[in-house]
Amino acid sequence: MKIYIAGNMLVKEDSIPLKLMGKLQEVFPEKKFIELEPSDNMPEEKSLIIIDTIEGIKDVMVLENTDNIETGKIYSLHDFDLGFNLKLMKKTGKLESVKIIGVPQNIDEKEALKQISDVINSI
Repeated sequence: MKIYIAGNMLVKEDSIPLKLMGKLQEVFPEKKFIELEPSDNMPEEKSLIIIDTIEGIKDVMVLENTDNIETGKIYSLHDFDLGFNLKLMKKTGKLESVKIIGVPQNIDEKEALKQISDVINSI
């Protein structure tokens, strides 16, 4: 099973999923954790599991409906974010299902690892 990790190490509020990538690989050696850069090529898979930061939540949660993803206005190619790409893939039939494991921006790393692990075990 592949699990993609999105985030930005340069932005503190968006870095927790990437910081936890190595620890998650240790906890789940049978799974493959892959860094995802949404502005590059998205994986061509019908079903995706992605770990990413979500603004405004208090606990790790799972989002499965791309309609619930908020996207900003697109002014240039730099504005194509994960949400936009997922919605586009879904609309064009390239994506059948997605599970986004959402991580709060300001969660403690140990607590995030525990909550993410619980979610992965339930998938």
